[in-house]
Amino acid sequence: MVKRKYQQLLESIVNSIEKQQGKFKETAHLAVQLLAEHLAVDNVGVCVFSIDNNHIEPLAYTGKANHILRFAPQFCPRYLNELKQHRIIDALDVATDSRVSIFYDDYFSLKHVSSTLDIAIRINGHLEGVLFLESEQPRVWLESEMNFAAQVADQLALTLATQRAYETDERLALFHNAIEYSEQVLMVVNLTSDVIEYANGAYQSVSGVAVKSILGHPITKLNFFKKEPEQALAILDRVKAGLMAKGDILMAREDGSQYWLRYSAKPFTTSRGNDYALVMAVDCSEERQHQQELEQLAWHCTLTGLYNRRFFNQKLERRTRGHLILIDMMGFKRFNDTYGHEKGDKLLIEVARRLNHFASINHIEFIARVGSDEFALMIDTSAVEVLIEPLVKRLYSQLMQPVKIARETFDIKPAISVVGIDSLEKMYSPLTCADIALQYAKKKQGDAIQVFNNALLNNFKEGSQIERDLQSALKNREFELYYQPLKDLQSQQYVAAEALIRWHHPKKGVLYPGAFIDIAEQSGLINAIGEWVLEAACKQLHLWQRHKIEIAMHVNVAAQQFFSTNLYDQVWQFMTRYQIKPQTLILEITETELMEDIVYATKLCKELAELGVGLAIDDFGTGYSSMRYLKQFPISKLKIDRSFISDLGISHESREIVSAIIAMAKALNISLTAEGVETEEQEQFLTQLHCHHAQGFLYSPALREAEFSLFIKTNASLPQLNSSLNSTA
Repeated sequence: MVKRKYQQLLESIVNSIEKQQGKFKETAHLAVQLLAEHLAVDNVGVCVFSIDNNHIEPLAYTGKANHILRFAPQFCPRYLNELKQHRIIDALDVATDSRVSIFYDDYFSLKHVSSTLDIAIRINGHLEGVLFLESEQPRVWLESEMNFAAQVADQLALTLATQRAYETDERLALFHNAIEYSEQVLMVVNLTSDVIEYANGAYQSVSGVAVKSILGHPITKLNFFKKEPEQALAILDRVKAGLMAKGDILMAREDGSQYWLRYSAKPFTTSRGNDYALVMAVDCSEERQHQQELEQLAWHCTLTGLYNRRFFNQKLERRTRGHLILIDMMGFKRFNDTYGHEKGDKLLIEVARRLNHFASINHIEFIARVGSDEFALMIDTSAVEVLIEPLVKRLYSQLMQPVKIARETFDIKPAISVVGIDSLEKMYSPLTCADIALQYAKKKQGDAIQVFNNALLNNFKEGSQIERDLQSALKNREFELYYQPLKDLQSQQYVAAEALIRWHHPKKGVLYPGAFIDIAEQSGLINAIGEWVLEAACKQLHLWQRHKIEIAMHVNVAAQQFFSTNLYDQVWQFMTRYQIKPQTLILEITETELMEDIVYATKLCKELAELGVGLAIDDFGTGYSSMRYLKQFPISKLKIDRSFISDLGISHESREIVSAIIAMAKALNISLTAEGVETEEQEQFLTQLHCHHAQGFLYSPALREAEFSLFIKTNASLPQLNSSLNSTA
């Protein structure tokens, strides 16, 4: 984009009346003005001088303090030699750069100039003047700026040569040489006969075609007319109509190499009334390649080569029909953590390869990686409207195939959601609806495929309303803790309470956690709610301990709260503020959540244990933890999931599983609690196996604080906590 802008500015100089008429001073004023307006510089000027007469003439200037001459009366030989040999002086610090430091005291310091870019104006190798750009702030001159300024200096040189050519035949020769040595292709075409009457040497260096092979021949002999005849003739007609034509074209040389040519063609009429066209062109292949690289970086995923989310969103916004398919690789984070990011990247690359193969077979145009482990496909309804369901099932089947990485084979589990774009309400984006359906797909048994429908949308709307209500629930004190007792099966005493949150919704009444916790997690409100629960539980535990009610307090901690960076600080603050006795606060987290980040979880659990805080693994038996991890964590308690307890009377498998868990806990010397105990038969089975604690409706549902305190007092006096804990060993 920058090069294109510079090219346009350069063309405005080239095509100016001043330039074409060879008016050097006026062209210099134009060039200085354009450079000052479009480059981040403070001063721009043009000077011409005669070395033989030791004379300097400032022709054009814009900036501060223009009464100060740029050069000292006596020219500096080193400075001139530098301009002659290297043409460009790009000084970052004029005070220390030996090429220009001679001018510092009498010029740069007075104007507060820090950096300068000087470009020699040369004609046929002779130094005729200098174009200078000055900055008060130190700056590194970009290559694009130097190239542009050099091209401007070229045009100034051409203009000066033209002016002198009008004056003498010798100067006409200099003008011709300047054109010949220019890096830009210049060509003159007779618009009456369509014959090429002149082309400079740059034509051969750019195209690879000898100049003599086209001079005197019709313009239709050019490769452009052979490659793109319709476009070329349209350009010729435009120029003959008195209009300027310009653009970029992809050309090919005889050796097969391709290059991009940026051209401009402008008609002019000589004093004798003959019509000609001046064609100027430059090789812009590097710029186009750089542009393509930027587009590749801007619109594609660097790992998979697929389109990225930004590009996909832009395409999706323009779609009013078709189907969007969203794919999530379930368990990818765990795979990454377990096997390493290198294998995780290879897994994503393989998924992308399969998607590309699937898309090529089914003529699907747009595939993107829209998240760390999420991919999206956009399907044109007109092509596969009837076949969308079997198409998605084939895709699911292909993605389910094991992935071989190095010598290992891994099973992967995709979740897929499908959204009909033309059936959506306008206020909901397709990706939003796909995300909603994807959450349902992940919870499905069997094939994890979910088509978005109105029922899901209604649930989403209800969830959105719950989310809005949650934002004010804390402020309005709508939450309350209920407490469910835990019974020691050996001593038959109640030794702990699990704090369970209830929401007194102003319209819906009392809501249980299942109605809002998932939404709180998705919206990010779970951390604030979890902090309130933790403090409220600690405050209540403190009151019980003051009244000599020696029981432990179990508090559920969500994964987001557990893996946040401030849980340790919160626990330390509340234990200190409320003077909680060691081993009386127990945090519960599910084993699935605990395994999300083994390294972090291990470190945090050990730090919490040092504070005297216990850790209980909730819903044990439903996740994927291992004996190795159970030994690694400083675990206080395991809580057997209620699904196993409820089936004890009818399921031999459940009895075997519970027996195995109890035996394992005993071997590891870990306390064990059975959740969801509802019958005496269940209690008897657990007692016989020496399960330590139990909770459930057989003893009591969750109670408000006053009711819970009464429940505790009504039952037998409780033993000291330490003795009850010792009995679990």
